[in-house]
Amino acid sequence: MVADIAYLQQNQRDIQQLEQVLARQRAAFRANPLPSAEQRRAWLKALRKLLVQEQDSIIRAISRDFSNRSADETRMAEIMPSILGIHYASKYLKKWMRTSRRAVGLPFQPASTRVIYQPLGVVGVIVPWNYPLFLAIGPLVGALAAGNRVMIKMSESTPEFSELLKTLLARIFPEDLLAVVTGDVEIGVAFSKLPFDHLLFTGATSVGKHVMRAAADNLTPVTLELGGKSPAIVSTTVPLRDAAERIAWGKTLNAGQTCIAPDYVLVPEARLNDFVNAYRQAVQRFYPQLQSNPDYTAIINQRQLNRLNGYISDAQNHGATVVPLFPESHERRMAHSVLLDTTDDMKVMQEEIFGPLLPVIPYQRLDDALAYINDRPRPLALYYFGYDKAEQQRVLEQTHSGGVCINDTLLHVAQDDAPFGGVGASGMGHYHGHEGFLTFSKAKTVFSKQRFNAARLIYPPYGKLLQKLVYKLFIR
Repeated sequence: MVADIAYLQQNQRDIQQLEQVLARQRAAFRANPLPSAEQRRAWLKALRKLLVQEQDSIIRAISRDFSNRSADETRMAEIMPSILGIHYASKYLKKWMRTSRRAVGLPFQPASTRVIYQPLGVVGVIVPWNYPLFLAIGPLVGALAAGNRVMIKMSESTPEFSELLKTLLARIFPEDLLAVVTGDVEIGVAFSKLPFDHLLFTGATSVGKHVMRAAADNLTPVTLELGGKSPAIVSTTVPLRDAAERIAWGKTLNAGQTCIAPDYVLVPEARLNDFVNAYRQAVQRFYPQLQSNPDYTAIINQRQLNRLNGYISDAQNHGATVVPLFPESHERRMAHSVLLDTTDDMKVMQEEIFGPLLPVIPYQRLDDALAYINDRPRPLALYYFGYDKAEQQRVLEQTHSGGVCINDTLLHVAQDDAPFGGVGASGMGHYHGHEGFLTFSKAKTVFSKQRFNAARLIYPPYGKLLQKLVYKLFIR
């Protein structure tokens, strides 16, 4: 009882501290509501320098949280895209900030219209555990480029890295510009209820619904990056080695703990067995063995491992065939498996998998594959493998998803000059590159006149000849 009371008291103090940090950031923003391009570039330069200098400590901390996270995967999928995003934003920042001149319609002349881009104020970012650096730094870059103050809530599932990032960022940014928040689920709930000027959440669809409800009380606009069940389609003609190898890379990176990982594969029925064999060979080329293999990333924690093992048991109980690609798992290095004969009543086909399990589903015609995808919630990503241009176009036109790769997986997320975001159940809003700047800015229209006011000719009383002439000219 005493421990519970102490926990509640500490929790309340932590929540009050969140409110105090937000108040200090709001005050700092009011004191400098439009940071210059030079100031914003200085922030980004300091951030880039920090990531380059501290990459080894970042790699070690993330690996400890996972029990083993491939150092190369952290460099390739977290550090490198973060630095590239900073370079891109720094390069184009002045262009993005430039006032945009817009046309004025003839009835409203003489006048001018322009759009100016202002920072929103204080931005909240909620970070998941699977890519704790990249999914913190990506939104941070967009928010800083737009001139905002930022509060970041890190995941309680990555305590080592969360504390490290908090320490590192406090070294280069004052708390009234950037604050990193750690803590449990209760702190996360309180964070989502703060009256931010914008809130970006990356994580599960189920949690995203709660975040959106919390934000609604303050009318806080939200960007939700959620995920879902991203499909891959293998065509009837693509070389199976090509497709299997690229799907295997997208599925095994971070042990499948990626929001845009291929969640299931649709394969022509006549090619099913050959695809499974090609896929097995690709995975085993990447990872000849699991035990003590530094390249094979572990499942983040025991709770997630139990969830994935539960999917396997449930699928087997409902008649699925599980094809393990390794003899056994080693601690949290979970053996990759293919699942055949899956049905919609299995949990593995109802929930985002987020792990090294790959259902392979046969189809007869491309129409059947497209219908299968369109009968389900819109995914964050879709992957098509085939070199027929007409078929590629058909897939693009007849499906909806947050993004698409043709003959590859994952890499659309790394394109700084293109937006990233979901649709429907997989999220709302965009960020990365210019879209990130726009998400965290207010595009404010400014309509200007000087002394002469032609509009007075249409002021009341109505029914004058000139008004009738205006209607005749422009309502047709």
